[in-house]
Amino acid sequence: MENNQVGFNMHRTAILLPFMLMMTFSCSTRRDKLPDVEWWLTLTDQSVLFQKQAGTLDGGNPGDTSAIIEIKDSLTYQTIDGFGYTLTGGSAIHINGMGASERQALLDELFRTDSNNIGVSYLRLSIGASDLSDHVFSYDDLPKGQTDPDLQRFSIDPERKDLIPVLKQILAINPGIKILGSPWSPPVWMKDNGDSRGGSLKPRWYGTYARYFVKYIQAMQQEGIPIDAITIQNEPLHPGNNPSMLMLPEAQADFLKNHLGPAFQSAGIKTKIILYDHNADRIDYPMSILADTAAARYADGSAFHLYGGVIEDLTKVHDAYPEKNLYFTEQWVGAPGNFAGDFSWHINTLIIGATRNWCRTVLEWNLSSNPSLTPYTDRGGCNLCLGAVTIDSNRVVRNPAYYVIAHASKFVRPGSVRIGSNVPAGLNNVAFKSPDGKIVVIVQNNGKQQREFTVRYPLGSFKASLKAGAVATYVIR
Repeated sequence: MENNQVGFNMHRTAILLPFMLMMTFSCSTRRDKLPDVEWWLTLTDQSVLFQKQAGTLDGGNPGDTSAIIEIKDSLTYQTIDGFGYTLTGGSAIHINGMGASERQALLDELFRTDSNNIGVSYLRLSIGASDLSDHVFSYDDLPKGQTDPDLQRFSIDPERKDLIPVLKQILAINPGIKILGSPWSPPVWMKDNGDSRGGSLKPRWYGTYARYFVKYIQAMQQEGIPIDAITIQNEPLHPGNNPSMLMLPEAQADFLKNHLGPAFQSAGIKTKIILYDHNADRIDYPMSILADTAAARYADGSAFHLYGGVIEDLTKVHDAYPEKNLYFTEQWVGAPGNFAGDFSWHINTLIIGATRNWCRTVLEWNLSSNPSLTPYTDRGGCNLCLGAVTIDSNRVVRNPAYYVIAHASKFVRPGSVRIGSNVPAGLNNVAFKSPDGKIVVIVQNNGKQQREFTVRYPLGSFKASLKAGAVATYVIR
């Protein structure tokens, strides 16, 4: 019996050997075949601005001694909600003031998801005015000394001239776009200083203000504008803008657990509630609220800006509360802008840095400006905020934030998942797997010399080269 088994095994091996050799040869040469990779490039001297590159990339070799970026799709991290901008009141004014055909062309370029456009997938709005509105307003403004406990005079009518028409046109182009609402200030009659700038929410109005959020979400929904998420207060530790409000973490926790969360629950509101919405130097703010289980049950996660702190600290929040999400919701480019410096910093720190530190969004402030950088409010409005595009009548100029977001938004579609990749010295990068199975790798050469490198992924590899400061997005099909 044993001899018969040996004979059978030898016979089986003889039959299978040619197939085994073919499989071995196929595996050993798989990395040598030309990969199906498309790539888009930006150079910091602006000679190439987010342009698709012609030709093919050479297939890599497992024995390459150049720098290697190893992609591991078995290592998965957060799901991506989207990349985009804040559509401020001023941005809506600029866009709505364009001619009909020019406006349609710009919105198609920004929001349509076909091959010719950049497919922005996430927008942030101000709930009421921001400091880049043409005047300060809320949705329940009253003569001094009056109050409206039942919000009988609540109305989103101030948004009907510019913001709502632009949003409806965007939604007609991209119905799946996600929208985040953030308030700069509640109505002044709810505040202890009676002013749109600074002050704090009076505890007696906590319940009323919670219903204000509910009415806002319901009113926008009636216009066909779904609000996917809200933050409770924009920059709650910076009461110097106009409008603005100071909201300490203890107050935000109280408002959330005793008023806003229950109000959403009672009204059947599914909109996500996101904490903080301020700088990474105070991660203790959202973490103190997440430590309060009564408040944390209503919180989807925390939002951050980076005018202070370091992006790596966001991973500390994730590690402490891994079940809660992280979002990057604002960073500005200051006029007149320095393309090489601004583009490089924002790609390195936000598109790569924020996503490598668990953020589901990266949003730039703001979508558009005009040549005079107006409008902005008095007593604290931003007079140096450069939009992603500058709109001068019907002429459009694309600024650093346009290209920063384009390198991710066009390819890293909502539902993509960040996957593993190592970071060779001087070649910062981040990788994603899209819902349709593509691998997207964004690479930046942070060095002062041109760099050659190999990207290895599960089914192959390719060689690439980037000039100093260059950024490329590689799409592996």
